[in-house]
Amino acid sequence: MYALVIGLIILFSVLLVLVVLAQNSKGGGLTSQFGGSAASNIIGVKKTGDLLEKLTWSFIIGIMVLCLSTNFITADRSGTNNGILERAGEQQAPANQAPALEVPADGTTAPADSSK
Repeated sequence: MYALVIGLIILFSVLLVLVVLAQNSKGGGLTSQFGGSAASNIIGVKKTGDLLEKLTWSFIIGIMVLCLSTNFITADRSGTNNGILERAGEQQAPANQAPALEVPADGTTAPADSSK
């Protein structure tokens, strides 16, 4: 499922690039690429701009929805356990040991009396 969503994101991204490149910021756009007046009689200049704008917004919204859906797909697949965080917790566990005993000058292992 995850691979399908990633594949759709890549497909929509490539199509979005092609649609944006087909547009012309000066107003010519797709109709000037197919021979000018002949294409404008078939498709119509106004209709071509509307179609490309609708396709652009559709691909953008599709990419956003698919990207947000990957968050829910990966959350189900990985669960709440994170291996890196667990290993980091294991490495920090030995640091919480009891304090070491003070060794008196005479060599005995009895704890030092701090009341003197």
